[in-house]
Amino acid sequence: MKLELRGITKRFGALTANDHIDLVVQPGEIHCLLGENGAGKSTLMNVLYGLYQADEGAILLDDEPQAFQGPGDAMRAGIGMVHQHFMLIPVFTVAENVSLGHESTKAGGVLDIDAARRRVREISARFGFDVDPDAIVEDLPVGVQQRVEIIKALSRDAKVLVFDEPTAVLTPQETDELMATMRRLREGGAAIVFITHKLREVREVADRITVIRLGKVVGEAQPTASNQELAAMMVGRAVELTVQKDEPSLGEPRLVVDDLTVVDEAGSKVVDGASFEVRAGEILAIAGVQGNGQTELTEALLGLQERVRGSATLDGRELVGRSVRQILDSGVGFVPEDRTEDGLVGAFSIAENLMLDRAHGEPFVRRGSIRRSYLAEFAKERFDEYDVRAPGIEAPVGSLSGGNQQKVVLAREMSRELSLLVAAQPTRGVDVGSIEFIHKRIVATRDAGVPVIVVSTELDEVAALADRIMVMYRGRIVGIVPAETPRDVLGLMMAGEPAPLGGTAA
Repeated sequence: MKLELRGITKRFGALTANDHIDLVVQPGEIHCLLGENGAGKSTLMNVLYGLYQADEGAILLDDEPQAFQGPGDAMRAGIGMVHQHFMLIPVFTVAENVSLGHESTKAGGVLDIDAARRRVREISARFGFDVDPDAIVEDLPVGVQQRVEIIKALSRDAKVLVFDEPTAVLTPQETDELMATMRRLREGGAAIVFITHKLREVREVADRITVIRLGKVVGEAQPTASNQELAAMMVGRAVELTVQKDEPSLGEPRLVVDDLTVVDEAGSKVVDGASFEVRAGEILAIAGVQGNGQTELTEALLGLQERVRGSATLDGRELVGRSVRQILDSGVGFVPEDRTEDGLVGAFSIAENLMLDRAHGEPFVRRGSIRRSYLAEFAKERFDEYDVRAPGIEAPVGSLSGGNQQKVVLAREMSRELSLLVAAQPTRGVDVGSIEFIHKRIVATRDAGVPVIVVSTELDEVAALADRIMVMYRGRIVGIVPAETPRDVLGLMMAGEPAPLGGTAA
């Protein structure tokens, strides 16, 4: 089925998220939609899927105009969406999830789950998925859960498939399997829209590439285009994609973690006996699929977890048992993985956000009152140094793009004397131009002799920044390996395989 978008325009008040976008996807083609976060890719696909109504333009399938009032209309027309965050019921079986929403019934209105099982087996056999229709979804690996999402779409006879950032929660091996699946779907005649910001994946699987910037199509490219060319189209300028850093000048261990355990409310160990150290002037990158204890580990170091056992000493001083305020005042900088929830107050100005974790005393507060002139001077210096793109320091931080919000967080956390920097997902939702800037600042902090922990699900980022790599799986440290460890080895470790020779086993 041929998909065509003609002049799609979608406005939200004064913001034009999609500005007269044209897109054609042919049957048997993987068409990549590439752009920065906030460029308008997801808005465009939500229009296609019936979640939004376009203000202008038309959607055509095999040259026939469509008028979708909701996702149900889009699905009935042959459009399937594979979401970044799976739309599955964890306690249901595969067959139950696949049948959900378009259940077939036997006489008397009894659910015909056998029909759903047969459909799952049929699609699995056709595409080599090897999915058990009676398996409980929450017991399946993430990569298999994604196959269930694809089976759901195919069970509804989707001829156009939209993959929205599909590799965000996958290991490298699972990503390779997904790419193979997409190729098989293409060979079966499906028209595929692949939304991503990962340049390596684009060049690996796309037949054609359309680049969107600020809501407009700025050009098309072939998969033979270089990463530098694609990045320049996305951002509108040349971008340095390689992190430039010298060999580390290592000092003594400054952070020493010994048998650190974090227990959740249900009594399960979400961090299980973690032991490691970070030296002065070193970046230790923590790799792993999201949800394997990385978040809880970093929060334990910041005093944000309540049920913590074991030890974590920074320059000989115990962190476990101290308050968040005490830990921050000891010189720990923290870039949280969710900046909007944990890093910023959207209604506050840029200036006010820059003093958030130091609003209890000097130099920003004197005798209970904010020193406005000092804050303005400090904020203006950070605003310029970190190249924050905004009307000024009084702009509400919630009005900024994701990349500029992240710069505000970094400016606050790195503008004081640090004894440790913990940066969780430092470039999540950030465009390639801002990534370049953020990486330079992290490396500069390391070069100043500060121990740095970077947590990232992006293996390219891990490899670019790390002096050593620590891999976590189900709350345990699988191993600590050199920065040059191959991606496929890291991928196996992320799936629970032990560290290879040359690495340190947990």
